[in-house]
Amino acid sequence: MEFGFTTAAYVVAAVLFILSLGGLSGQESAKRAVWYGIVGMALAVAATLIGPGSGLWLLSLLLIAGGGIIGTYVANKVQMTEMPQLVAAMHSLVGLAAVFVGFNAHFELGNVLSMTEEARHGLEGFAAVLAHKSPVEQSILRVELFLGIFIGAVTFTGSVIAFGKLAGKVTSKAEKLPGGHMLNAAAAALSVLCLIWYFNTGGFFPLFLMTLAALFIGYHLIMGIGGADMPVVVSMLNSYSGWAAAAIGFSLGNDLLIVTGALVGSSGAILSYIMCKAMNRSFISVILGGFGNTAGPAMEIAGEQIAIDADGVAAALNDADSVIIVPGYGMAVAQAQQSVAELTRKLRARGKEVRFGIHPVAGRLPGHMNVLLAEAKVPYDIVLEMDEINDDFPSTDVAIVIGSNDIVNPAAQEDPNSPIAGMPVLEVWKAKQVFVSKRGQGTGYSGIENPLFYKDNTRMFYGDAKASVDSLLPMLE
Repeated sequence: MEFGFTTAAYVVAAVLFILSLGGLSGQESAKRAVWYGIVGMALAVAATLIGPGSGLWLLSLLLIAGGGIIGTYVANKVQMTEMPQLVAAMHSLVGLAAVFVGFNAHFELGNVLSMTEEARHGLEGFAAVLAHKSPVEQSILRVELFLGIFIGAVTFTGSVIAFGKLAGKVTSKAEKLPGGHMLNAAAAALSVLCLIWYFNTGGFFPLFLMTLAALFIGYHLIMGIGGADMPVVVSMLNSYSGWAAAAIGFSLGNDLLIVTGALVGSSGAILSYIMCKAMNRSFISVILGGFGNTAGPAMEIAGEQIAIDADGVAAALNDADSVIIVPGYGMAVAQAQQSVAELTRKLRARGKEVRFGIHPVAGRLPGHMNVLLAEAKVPYDIVLEMDEINDDFPSTDVAIVIGSNDIVNPAAQEDPNSPIAGMPVLEVWKAKQVFVSKRGQGTGYSGIENPLFYKDNTRMFYGDAKASVDSLLPMLE
C-alpha cells in the first residue's frame, strides 16, 4: 500500500516538474510554473518521508526545517544581481550531496555483504534493497554510484570556482596550471582506471582516489574558462548537477530522482547548446579551451570616447521616434530596472516606439535580463530577442546601452583576432545615435576593449546607471 502511494505520488510530482519546466519558457506562465515546481517538490518529499523504508523522523523533520529556514533567509537576502552566484552555489550543494550519497551507498553495500544470509533477512529500507541484489546487480550498482560520485565531485568544485568568478573572489580570466589539458586528461584517465579497479575489487581506495581526481577536474576546468563564457558554465553546471542526481537515483532505486535528474540534466544541456550557438562557439571549445585565446594581435582602435551629459541624451530622446534599449549586467548591479521601466513608460506615453533588445548571454545568467524587466513590469511584447530586433537598428533613432559590453561589441564582426570573433552581437552601432550608460572607461567583466565606445555616433553617458536614468526622467517633454 505504501509503495503504491509513493509510486503514484512520484508520478504526479514528475508531471508537475515537467509542467514547471515547460511553463518557465514563457514570462506569462512563469509564475504558475514556479508553483507547479513547489507543489511537486512538496509532494515528492512527503511521499518519500512516509514511503517504504522511511525512518529517523525526528532527524528528517529537523533537517527539512533547517533547510527551509536557511533557504528563506537566503532568498530574502540575495539581490537579483547575486542570482548567478546563488545558482552556482546551489549546484555545488547538489554535487556535494551526490558525493555523500554515493559514499553512503558504498559503505552500506559493504556492510550488507559482510552479513550472513540469515542476518540479511531482518534488514529494512535501502539495506534491504541491497540485500536482495544479485552479484551482477551489485556490480551495476558500483558503476552507478561511481559515476554519481564522479559527476558530483566535478560539479562541486566546478560550481565553487564559478561562484568565486561570478562574485569577483576569483579572477575572471581563463587560467590553467602548467600542463593545461594534459592534467585534465591525466585525471580523467586515472578516473577510468579507478572505475575498473573499483568494479573488480569494490574497495574504498579507488573510489577515494577517483573523487580526488574528479575534484581536481572540476576545479581546473572552470578555472580555465573566462568571464565571457560564464553563462554557458552556469547552464553546464546545471546539467552536471542533474546527471549527478540521476546517477544517484539509480543507486538508490528512486524513480523520481532519476526522472528529475534527467529533466534537469537534459534541459541544462540544451540550454548550454543554445548559449554556445548564441556565442558562435562550440561546447567543447568552451569547456576545454577556456576563453581569451586569440589568433593574433587585436585590431587597433582609433578615436576617443566622447562623453555626453543628461541634457544631451534627453534632447535626443525627445527628438527620437524610435528607441531600442539594450540592458546588461551593469543595469542589474545598479538596480536600475525600475528607473528604466519608468523611462520606457514616459517615452511610450509620448507616442515613441520603445523596445528592448536581449542577447541570449546578456549578464552572467541566462534569462537574467528578462527576469529583471519582468520584475519592473516592462510589457512582455516589447522585450525582443537578438534575432528579432537586430535588423531594426539601422532604422532606429536612438539605441541606449545600459551596462553591456561584449554583446554589443563590433569587434566580433570586424576583428578576426578578437576572442569573441564570430559571436553574434546586437548591432547597436547601426542606429543613428548610440548612448552607452557606463560607470567608467573600464573594459568590463571579460576584459575586452569595445570599439563601439569610440565610434562617431556613440556618446558615453558616464555614471551609475540608476542615477543616470533618473536624471533623464524630469527632462522628457
